[in-house]
Amino acid sequence: MAYFDAASAAPLHPVARQALQASLDEGWADPARLYREGRRARLLLDAAREAAAEAVGCRPDELTFTSSGTRAVHSGIEGALAGRRRVGRHLIVSAVEHSSVLHSAEVHEAAGGSVTTVPVDRAGTVSPSSYAAALRPDTALACLQSANHEVGTEQPVREVAEACRAAGVPLLVDAAQSLPWGRVEGDWSLLTASAHKWGGPSGVGLLVVRKGVRFAPQGPVDERESGRAAGFENIPAVVAAAASLRAVRAEAAAEAARLRELTERIRVRVPELVPDVEVVGDAVHRLPGIVTFSCLYVDGETLLHELDRAGFSVSSGSSCTSSTLTPSHVLKAMGVLSEGNVRVSLPPGTPSEDVDRFLSVLPDAVADVREKLGAPTASAPPSPSPSDSDELVVDSLGKLCPIPVIELAKVIGDVPVGGTVRVLSDDEAARLDIPAWCEMRGQDYVGEEPADHGFAYVVRRVS
Repeated sequence: MAYFDAASAAPLHPVARQALQASLDEGWADPARLYREGRRARLLLDAAREAAAEAVGCRPDELTFTSSGTRAVHSGIEGALAGRRRVGRHLIVSAVEHSSVLHSAEVHEAAGGSVTTVPVDRAGTVSPSSYAAALRPDTALACLQSANHEVGTEQPVREVAEACRAAGVPLLVDAAQSLPWGRVEGDWSLLTASAHKWGGPSGVGLLVVRKGVRFAPQGPVDERESGRAAGFENIPAVVAAAASLRAVRAEAAAEAARLRELTERIRVRVPELVPDVEVVGDAVHRLPGIVTFSCLYVDGETLLHELDRAGFSVSSGSSCTSSTLTPSHVLKAMGVLSEGNVRVSLPPGTPSEDVDRFLSVLPDAVADVREKLGAPTASAPPSPSPSDSDELVVDSLGKLCPIPVIELAKVIGDVPVGGTVRVLSDDEAARLDIPAWCEMRGQDYVGEEPADHGFAYVVRRVS
């Protein structure tokens, strides 16, 4: 098996395993106690905090260990908003933030606060000028991930931080994906991360609050972790997290160069090997190990099962792999194809041979899924076909991704050039995938109209 889903959770680093086993014997006591065992546990905790702070680039007393990266995000946003409630209740987030940030924004808005969502371009990048334009006198906090968890696009944190600093607004950076590769540059105010993203044990998060940032921890007061994280510290896991972060940083430069070569191989070769594919995310400003692409006429869940049977563990943002049956909010915000989406995220140490084997398996896996779905086999534009009508109606109500797009592709040749096809669909993914199909196929997407059930998506044949 080849594990290609490190963006979800990286395999436990050998250094983390060693540190975890060693600290289980030494770090079990209460670090708040003054007796020998407590002092020993406190030394381990303090050493781990110093190591993690050095990796982040902050003071040890600015760093708090939390029970997860999600808990760090929730506590960071809640505390920063509460600390600046006299300024206002306006929050800024990007459209591609991790769900933990967006869920916090939803709770804030439901409680009477206001939220501005900054859009991204087709590569998934925010514009610093858009963040600057969103800043208001009542803005309490802005949030921006350092790099995207689904497509790997790196964000202009330094420029956004400058705009926020000039306006006197703190910036919280979700650095979960990028921290293993290096410090987050820029004058940010708060930072969050999660150990299982860099090969540390799950259940350890980092929350950094810079000195001078107004911060009011929410919930019952707890004496642990400066009152910012309640509960007894999991010292063995914390020690393992800090040790593995230091270890991956020591390997980061060489491993980043190697993984960039492997992901670039995938970015270039997949469109050559598989027809009707869109590679998404920024081609240059991206994390070393992540590459994402979407395949027309493919059921994402079925494709993931095919790849799993072939020995590859990958992830997907397709709606058919989601319990909500909606496409990834990241792909939706980017306006790219979501059907048949595959995210490959390579863990450090991935052999080149595994990538070559993946590239050899992928074409047949995609072709098998397309054949099962009855998808068009030719990628050429449809030839002219006589028709008595300049418009066709395709009823795809009740049919899920990618069937509406497949049915559109099958009939586009049945209308004359300049004629239209009206696709009726109640599948949320159609709103994203039909315009993406038009762009890939050189057809004209006219727009959507309300229908008795769902929506009508109108496509004009260009060629």
